[in-house]
Amino acid sequence: MAQHKRRWKGARFGAPSSESADRLFWGMEAPDPLLEHLLPLLDAVPGVVAVALGGSRATGAAHAASDYDIGLYFSERAGLDVERLLEAAKSLVDDRGAARLTEVGGWGPWIVGGGWLTIEGRKVDLLYRPIESVETIIRDCGEGRIGMNYQPGHPHGFCSAIWMGEVALGRPLSDSKGALARLKAMTAPYPAALREALIRRFQWEILFAIENARTGVPKSDQAYIAGCAFRSLACAAQVLFALNRRYLINEKGAIDAAARLPLTVGDLAERAGRVWRAIGLSAFDAALGELRSIERDVAGLTDGAT
Repeated sequence: MAQHKRRWKGARFGAPSSESADRLFWGMEAPDPLLEHLLPLLDAVPGVVAVALGGSRATGAAHAASDYDIGLYFSERAGLDVERLLEAAKSLVDDRGAARLTEVGGWGPWIVGGGWLTIEGRKVDLLYRPIESVETIIRDCGEGRIGMNYQPGHPHGFCSAIWMGEVALGRPLSDSKGALARLKAMTAPYPAALREALIRRFQWEILFAIENARTGVPKSDQAYIAGCAFRSLACAAQVLFALNRRYLINEKGAIDAAARLPLTVGDLAERAGRVWRAIGLSAFDAALGELRSIERDVAGLTDGAT
């Protein structure tokens, strides 16, 4: 199966809810005709266990042109019938010839696979998730075991806790056996062991990345310094989300989101912006000084947290 090469948006799942997973569109003001159209076809694909909605359409923040982010939870034991899924996709899309899906694993072990479709003029992003492995990760996270993995599309890396966050924040559309609802129940309340593990894993690297960046200053290695600065800020976001017992599932937009958390660093978004402007002007000492100030403020918040 040819891999569809287009922009990667990342997995974006919406606001938490504890409503029954068997209801098709609970939480929405009215049924969504597009979802009503595609859901029965996705449900009928062998191997599909549950379907979840993510992104702004799950949170209620969507506008008319917002994309649809659809998580397809499949059984690894049964296997996902990608050929049948592709046939279903072709029956839905505006241009059958443009329908492309990856095989399982086509986007690596953490994004797994999926495809970007256009249905009724709307962008619909499908993401595969192996439900048995997701359960294992949720159990690991609940006991404070996390991993950070290389993954194209995630420039900071793919933290295994993302899978737990997707379940916690996603809105089930179909879950006839209750498998996804059972996993969702395992994600609340936010586990203390996960909070401690994330802070322990990421806090030290905030400063470590700044110190690495300084080694690039003598040669004015702007790209390296910028990369280190990104890692430092991404680690800060991880720590702040953990402190607030919130799931972070994508580094995209993470700093702005972290700045709005109840327990956070003052003027975080503005200070991060100053870092990038200074790097763009090759004012590296100023950029790293600002980062160091952010690091100290994060450290002040974490005192006694683990």
